[in-house]
Parts: sequence; structure tokens; C-alpha cells
Amino acid sequence: MAARLKGAGGGGGGGGGDPRLVSLPLSRIRVIMKSSPEVSSINPDAIFLTAKATELFVQYLVAHSYKHGQGKENKALTYNDLSRTAEKSEIFQFLADILPKKILASKYLKMLEGGKGDQKEEEEEEEEEEEEEEPKSEDDSEDDGAC
Repeated sequence: MAARLKGAGGGGGGGGGDPRLVSLPLSRIRVIMKSSPEVSSINPDAIFLTAKATELFVQYLVAHSYKHGQGKENKALTYNDLSRTAEKSEIFQFLADILPKKILASKYLKMLEGGKGDQKEEEEEEEEEEEEEEPKSEDDSEDDGAC
């Protein structure tokens, strides 16, 4: 079956020493696909193509999030970058429920109690300010210790 999946890539212009064409486990993808009650049998080519499409999608999401995220300065991709991409980018808005913005439980309870509109905007601003202040406060504490 591995040889069959290898041939499913079409063209065979992979080159390089890595024999794997996908990095996601095909057995897991098969299990996920079979979990649907409408599916009785799955063509191995469909499993391979689903794995490849998933990899390409994740690569695009990560590249877009990194390019437009704040972690670019630190050469790091954070969860906040991904959630901001899901929230702001039109093509990734379907992920907004899967990648929600992180908030503290106390802030969430306040949102449930009172008006959500004004508080939500204030909380977003507070979170952005906290993210900006965190590196500064660490640097300041190191400076204080040296004096």
C-alpha cells in the first residue's frame, strides 16, 4: 500500500532522500474519516489526498499567521497570532470558534454578567497592553536586580 500511496503523488518529482510524501499519520486520518456514519469504505488515494491537503492548509495558516503576527520580531509563532488570524482574516474566520482569543475566567464571568460590547473592546485593549508590557517588565526587573 505504501508504494501505491507513493505513486498517488503524481509525477514523482520529489527528489531528496525522504521517502514520505506526507508527514501526517495516514492511519489516523483513516480513523477520522471512518468515524462518519455515511462512510463505509475509503479509497487509499482519498486518504493520501486528504492528508496532503491538510498539510498544505496548515502550512498556509502558519505562514499567514507568522507574517501578520506580533511574534515575527521574536521569530516565534504564538497561539495569539493564530487566534488573531482566525479573527481578523476573512479566509480563516471559520476557525474563530476553534481558535478563540484567550481570556481569563474572571473576565469571561464579567462578560456573562454585564454588557458584552463595551467590555469586550476594553478587554482586547487591556490584553494588547499586557502583551506589550510583559517584555518591558521583565527587562525592568532584571535592571532593578543589578542596581
